[in-house]
Amino acid sequence: EKMASRPVVSVYSQSKERSTVPLAMPAVFVSPIRPDLVQFVHTNMNKNHRQAYAVSSKAGHQCAAASWGTGRAVARIPRVHGSGTHRAGQGAFGNMCRGGRMFAPTKTWRRWHRKINVNQRRYAVASALAASAVPALVMARGHHINKVPEVPLVISDDLQTLSKTQKAIETLKSIGALDDVEKVKRSRAIRRGTGKARNRRYVQRRGPLVIYNEDKGLVKALRNVSGVDTCCVTRLNLLQLAPGGHLGRFCVWTKSALQRLDSLYGTQTRRASEKKG
Repeated sequence: EKMASRPVVSVYSQSKERSTVPLAMPAVFVSPIRPDLVQFVHTNMNKNHRQAYAVSSKAGHQCAAASWGTGRAVARIPRVHGSGTHRAGQGAFGNMCRGGRMFAPTKTWRRWHRKINVNQRRYAVASALAASAVPALVMARGHHINKVPEVPLVISDDLQTLSKTQKAIETLKSIGALDDVEKVKRSRAIRRGTGKARNRRYVQRRGPLVIYNEDKGLVKALRNVSGVDTCCVTRLNLLQLAPGGHLGRFCVWTKSALQRLDSLYGTQTRRASEKKG
């Protein structure tokens, strides 16, 4: 299945004025859209920033205990030595005992990370880029793009020079992307479960992904805007392009970033000049 095969894409100024000279649509936007591959790669990539955890190797074994053996009409579980206290005679060590160790105690040498084939990773990123150029998929993912003039949305390189958050918000409003940011603000809620006590108190939706070629203050201007992520075109990340493994992230491109895609991902007739293999 191939999508977004329009020959050209328009460039807009920060005030939503359309340029008279359109850009050729990069070939990566007609890549096959493979939700199965994207979900597989995302699942495995998402495991690569986990930190190891384990229970103490001593837990549940820090008391002296031995089985009473047979003939006393009690289970053969090890029992705490001594007398004169409630603890004496209680079962110990086993995972079924109060104060015992867990079954199969967790170890730090678990296989936490996953290797993923380079071809699969590149294919997944190309699929995610292609899906980001299909308005139906972007809307299906939950993005509010009714006021956006075109998808993919390309803005002139002046965007990269923004250094003030207020100016960045004004630009997002003028190009029709602020509705998606407001959606993120409305969605902020306290996380269910224990995670709220583990430094992950809030959850919220994802907003626009701003992709630039050269940062001249843009990252700093947008870093405090709810839901807005920024990414350099040479460092496109599937975890940002398809959060949760779901295709169709709303992307805002700078002109030079979009023009660089053919050299990064190649075309139907030319290999990628900026990548090996």
